[in-house]
Amino acid sequence: MVAPLAPGRRPPGAFQTLAVTGGTGFVGGHLLRMAPAAGHDVRALTRGWKPPEPEIAWVDGALDRSDSLVKLCQGADAVIHIAGLINGRDRAAFEKVNVGGTANMIDAARRAGVRRFIHISSLAAREPELSDYGWSKMKSERLVAASGLDWTIVRPPAVYGPGDKETFELFRMARRGFVALPPPGRFSIIHVADLCRLILAILDQPDTTSETYEPDDGRLDGWEHRHFARTLAQAIGRRAATLSVPRLVMRGASRLDRLFRRGNAKLTADRVRYFCHPDWVVTAGRRPPAALWAPEVDTPIGLRDTAEWYRREGWLR
Repeated sequence: MVAPLAPGRRPPGAFQTLAVTGGTGFVGGHLLRMAPAAGHDVRALTRGWKPPEPEIAWVDGALDRSDSLVKLCQGADAVIHIAGLINGRDRAAFEKVNVGGTANMIDAARRAGVRRFIHISSLAAREPELSDYGWSKMKSERLVAASGLDWTIVRPPAVYGPGDKETFELFRMARRGFVALPPPGRFSIIHVADLCRLILAILDQPDTTSETYEPDDGRLDGWEHRHFARTLAQAIGRRAATLSVPRLVMRGASRLDRLFRRGNAKLTADRVRYFCHPDWVVTAGRRPPAALWAPEVDTPIGLRDTAEWYRREGWLR
């Protein structure tokens, strides 16, 4: 199993109180469990009522409610901006949340006098022409870089771990013995616990300001699609056949998805472009320095532990 961070207060002068957006999501939820164990107090944004928790102060609000964002940031030593839109109907939807929401968080940090700003972007920002999501993430990065704050940007690749709904579809296909894949290519991946450890590690390091990091599981050339699918199947005790779906077939499926589900379609045209891109391996020069952070979760073990969580929770039958 993945070991949690060791408990204990952080040294004097460290960032003690964190203002976190996206705390009700996958990555943010894990961060909210790990940050108090590392000695941080946490203020977290939520759209609905949350029961009181000893080390988390929930602040009712949203990214388009500036007053709530200022309230979130007041008394904080650092902002960790995780919240964002992954699936959207069109470019305007991504722009409203990922660009507009980031602009509002920057403004709130300034008004509350918080200088340290950690922005969780995406590797998709590296290829903004491929998808509306990547385009919006790149625009949000530019806002952060021009903010005048003490910023650090983290661009995670695919993130997996207990509670993730995006990579869960791969687990479900592998459980059934057949995994449909995009055209041949390679990609990087990271366990959510390793990503959260990096976020917490960079807080107190002045050398990380004005830097953009692309972390991964330590596999230098990333994962080839078929190899990863087979490794995942082995992690759940199965053998799975794989099929690389041609781009034209994926485009046709996208049209059908749009026809039947209209605005709720998941396989949008720009997601097809994103999935079919052959190189989603992190840039070697942007990996975090080894003295700062290194991944601890071996991916085959992380996949096995994640599958076990899915089974315990009744997701994987």
